[in-house]
Amino acid sequence: MKKNLKLDELEGYRRAINVGEKVWCIVIKWDFFAKDTVGKQFVKSTDSIAANISEVFGRFFYKENRQFGYYARGSLFETTTWLTKAHNRKLISEEDFDLSKRH
Repeated sequence: MKKNLKLDELEGYRRAINVGEKVWCIVIKWDFFAKDTVGKQFVKSTDSIAANISEVFGRFFYKENRQFGYYARGSLFETTTWLTKAHNRKLISEEDFDLSKRH
């Protein structure tokens, strides 16, 4: 790994930031009930991926790095669940759902 690497140079972090913004743009258009139930959880889990990657980047000790890496991975799996629920409940388009499977 390159020395003096900056957080925004990490591909995983940049992708997590981008997907968080995409999810926000989708959820913000939903009605109150959908936002309040699925939407909040979907946005929180998605934003948590990037947040935990930045925590990993800022930690010094290996065990801490590993733990926050696990948190980021858990948030990724949680996001997948909310994505599936949003799709099943017809809250996201088929196109957005298909696009998510490519990344």
